[in-house]
Amino acid sequence: MEDMPYAEWMNLARSCFERYGMPHSVVDLGCGTGNLSIPLAKSGFEVYGIDISAEMLAIARSKWGEPPVRGKGGSIRWLQQDMRDWELPDPVDAVISFCDCMNYLTAESDVTATIRQTYAGLKPGGLFLFDVHAPRTLERYAEEQPFILDEKDIAYLWTSDYDHKSRTIRHDLTFFVREEASIGGAGLYRRFEESHTQRAYDPEWLVTQLTHAGFELLHQCADFAWTPPTDTSERLFFIARRPS
Repeated sequence: MEDMPYAEWMNLARSCFERYGMPHSVVDLGCGTGNLSIPLAKSGFEVYGIDISAEMLAIARSKWGEPPVRGKGGSIRWLQQDMRDWELPDPVDAVISFCDCMNYLTAESDVTATIRQTYAGLKPGGLFLFDVHAPRTLERYAEEQPFILDEKDIAYLWTSDYDHKSRTIRHDLTFFVREEASIGGAGLYRRFEESHTQRAYDPEWLVTQLTHAGFELLHQCADFAWTPPTDTSERLFFIARRPS
């Protein structure tokens, strides 16, 4: 994940807020280990980092620190919740869901539930920003796999299997992580495995789900630029607003 463009996500969010209204409270839906929640809080926003993984939230908390370094007066509250039915006591000004979180919802009904729940959790006039992998991006992963990393302290083998009918891809990763060397001995490598399944969605279908939930679509763009998506776009962005 060290090459992920977190700065570009932050720049796009800030640019969107400048265009459509600066929020005070922001939900980072699918916040993972806090790589976007923390910069948002340090910029002065009241942030709610929501993720289903207790392990990722534990890492996020350790990054933020106890007591937190509040930067320009921002704050974070970490919450373990499912993005399909997340809920806060009070509505917020904006919700972001970046790093293809929506692709991890492999049933259409789950995407619809997330969009509707987000609408319910926003104040009138609130913004919803999210991104997804374009269908072609998942196909490309399958065409270009396997992926191999071989460094001193970590190595992995990453394979991908794409199902064209369901537009789903399964990523299987085998990691070898070097343990600290014992006195007088060489370090051994610990092996562990992960599997990730994602699904691609037709952009027009996503727009339909937004409008059916009550959102006003403000803008569609791609690959961290404000230009419209093309057939070669890899990451698609959607910017919507709950009407005032």
